[in-house]
Amino acid sequence: MPYDVDHEISLLVACLKRICNPGDDGQLQVTFGEIFRDEILEQQLESLVGTMKAAKKRGIIDFKGQMLLQGAHDNVVVTLLKSD
Repeated sequence: MPYDVDHEISLLVACLKRICNPGDDGQLQVTFGEIFRDEILEQQLESLVGTMKAAKKRGIIDFKGQMLLQGAHDNVVVTLLKSD
């Protein structure tokens, strides 16, 4: 089955809606470590890092840096900008 980035992004957004909490500014936020450890998302996504890069490029999520790596970036906050 080929990699379908649109489908992967929709799975990521659904996960973020489920596990995020409102930040001080009201936007939904969660740390990368929490996303990485989510068992449901782990079973669904082909490539978490690749999907997050694509979602950031499309303005759906935001985080500091270009790419997040498990362990090194567990405390980096990911913000959901668009949820539809």
